Amino acid sequence: MDRVKKQLRCSDRLQWQVATEKVTVAVLDTGIKAHPDFGDRIIAFGDFVNGRQTLYDDSGHGTHVAGCIGGSGKLSGGRFSGIAPTCRLCVGKVLDEKGEGSIESMYEGILWVLENRLRYQIRVLNISVGIGESGTKKKMKELTDLLEAVCDLGVVVVCAAGNNGPAKGTLSPLGESRSVITVGCNEDGFFGARKDLCENYSGRGGDNLPYRKPDLVAPGTDVVSCNVNWYRDKRGGYRNAYIKKSGTSMATPIISGAAALFIQKFPNSNGKQVKRRLIYSARDLGEEWNKQGWGMPDLEKMCSYY
Repeated sequence: MDRVKKQLRCSDRLQWQVATEKVTVAVLDTGIKAHPDFGDRIIAFGDFVNGRQTLYDDSGHGTHVAGCIGGSGKLSGGRFSGIAPTCRLCVGKVLDEKGEGSIESMYEGILWVLENRLRYQIRVLNISVGIGESGTKKKMKELTDLLEAVCDLGVVVVCAAGNNGPAKGTLSPLGESRSVITVGCNEDGFFGARKDLCENYSGRGGDNLPYRKPDLVAPGTDVVSCNVNWYRDKRGGYRNAYIKKSGTSMATPIISGAAALFIQKFPNSNGKQVKRRLIYSARDLGEEWNKQGWGMPDLEKMCSYY
């Protein structure tokens, strides 16, 4: 996360500015495990897969994603902090230990966020899930309609473009929604010509939509964040606290964190204003639109004037 923050011009000053209100980011994923970098900021948990009441993450994906958004970096001296390290987290488990889930569990999770948005002061919803074409078109339409309803109530919804690129028209169906912020991967040359870069398989927009997608890109290759398998050794030290992961699942929470950071500074902003500010602060990377969207946000620029 250290190099990611540099690429997005996310300084310590921006990250730790005093919030005028509590900003909560909801995360629908594989769950979350308590980690020193989260402290007491995990304020709610719902399990729509196994119905358990206590925090858990049998995959590790959700914990890593949550760390990209709001990990404090406590165990790394701040080096691997998330983009918005003071935000609160509201986590719904909608995927199993293999990272797989159903339209029904996702629907339940989104409905839970919708019903609890005021109770937990949810301002951002992160969905680092690339749902395929499973299920009926009717069920998918119901899911996207519910997601649109969340957006209409002012919540900033950030969805992964998915990892089925690089052909045109390979976005995750949730990422095709007009109102959500759809995030693809781009490393902006950081790794040179490596062939296994996330941007080489990031989902891309197609000619089937009346608007252009994805909206934005962020780094998604070898992103270091919280590891579900951390532990304390006999001397009381922490081990295995962080891990590298790659995919649009990692790029997505970076943009969710950026949205939370902006709302932290400008709490009266509505969802449309946040999306517009993210887009207008983006740096054009010179890629095709269906790969980069508006580009990669510049967080110093984003938060400098409003």
